[in-house]
Amino acid sequence: MKKNIIAMNASIMIGLGSLLAVPSVHAESISDLEKQKESIQEKRSGVESNISDTEKKIDNLQDKQMTAEEQIDAIEAKIAESTKKIDAKNAEITQTKDEIEALKKEIKVLKERIAKRNEVLKERALSFQETGGDVNYLEVLFGSSSFGDLVDRVGAVATIAEADRDILKQHELDKKDLEEKQNAVETKLASLEVAKAELLEIQKQQKQQKQEKDALVKQLKEQTKKHEDEKMGLEEEKANLSAQEKAIKSAISLEHQRLAELEAARKKAAAEAKKRAEQEAAQAAAKAAAKAASQASESKQQSSPAPSAKSSSAPAPSSHVSEVPAVSSGTFTRPSAGYVSSTMGERWNKQHAGIDIAASGTVPVVAAADGVVSRSYHSSTYGNVVFVTHSIGGQQWTTVYAHLRSRQVSEGAVVAKGQQVGIMGNTGHSFGQHLHFELHKGAWNYSKSNAVNPLNYIPN
Repeated sequence: MKKNIIAMNASIMIGLGSLLAVPSVHAESISDLEKQKESIQEKRSGVESNISDTEKKIDNLQDKQMTAEEQIDAIEAKIAESTKKIDAKNAEITQTKDEIEALKKEIKVLKERIAKRNEVLKERALSFQETGGDVNYLEVLFGSSSFGDLVDRVGAVATIAEADRDILKQHELDKKDLEEKQNAVETKLASLEVAKAELLEIQKQQKQQKQEKDALVKQLKEQTKKHEDEKMGLEEEKANLSAQEKAIKSAISLEHQRLAELEAARKKAAAEAKKRAEQEAAQAAAKAAAKAASQASESKQQSSPAPSAKSSSAPAPSSHVSEVPAVSSGTFTRPSAGYVSSTMGERWNKQHAGIDIAASGTVPVVAAADGVVSRSYHSSTYGNVVFVTHSIGGQQWTTVYAHLRSRQVSEGAVVAKGQQVGIMGNTGHSFGQHLHFELHKGAWNYSKSNAVNPLNYIPN
């Protein structure tokens, strides 16, 4: 490639960027390239360190996520256990309520029995009031007609008195039993309700803890995803820096080669000039000697024409493509035909780090300046993309040509300003055929902090 470019224009040797023909200036440009290479190496080392730090952050987040998920499993086990206990309490409460319903039936019977006893006792009390207490029993005894009748009446009075005492005793026992049963069941039910409320509160806290852990896991996953995306961007930046370093090394090698060729050409030209001078001196001496010999011989020697040099080669014609924009005289030329469909700036809540040039049909895309292809590959976002590294006046530049239909240069290739590098397309994260063109004052990085507005540097 380099030899073809030299053949097309002998005054410009393409290395990396615009390299002048004065040897001292080229030596200076090699020094600049070496400095740029060292700068890229330092940046790559820094990016590798950032990748290592990001990997540690990801590992730490994943450990926290694993711990949180284990805690969630433990909490879920506790929730399941508390649910079992609540179900058991609900069953006890149901059973107790059934006991209460059965007791209500017993209470109903007891109340009926007590009511009947109350009627009997009321009758007894009324009789006591009417007869003055135990007088009725005496009347019964004094009204006997015989001793046998007296005995029978005494037994009957004793039986009636004992029955009254039994009724009163049973009445008290039934009332006490009723009160105890009511108190026992109500106490048990209240205790069960308290236990259930406590279990529900515990379960509520457990569910709250699970919600907090779920939120923590979600947050950790989001942070992990963010760092993984950052790591991918850093790895992309590392790959680009490695490619740029490779391109710089290639440019330095090419520049050394070019200088060697210039030195060889200079020595060859000096040798040829010396040889011509010696030949001219010999010819002058021969002419002086010939004059003394004869006029005819001198005339013959003077009439002999000197051999003429013929051009050994001519610039190879380049194929013409009507869509290729004319190469401008500025530092950067327009990379393709078409209109600017989107400028640099905020777009879709993101920074659009370049410009979009749109056109229909088959549209060639050319290098904006002399340089070396640092990357040529397919990206999920850029699609088919070409990165070109330039060195202009000691300053490193990087141009990016994205969404290409096809790429026509490979990594390490030396390209001239206006040389075709691909065809405009619609690959990667793209909507419609266009060229996404970026210009970076320095190396390309993931944050695109070196990006400048191309419209300030290329013809509109």
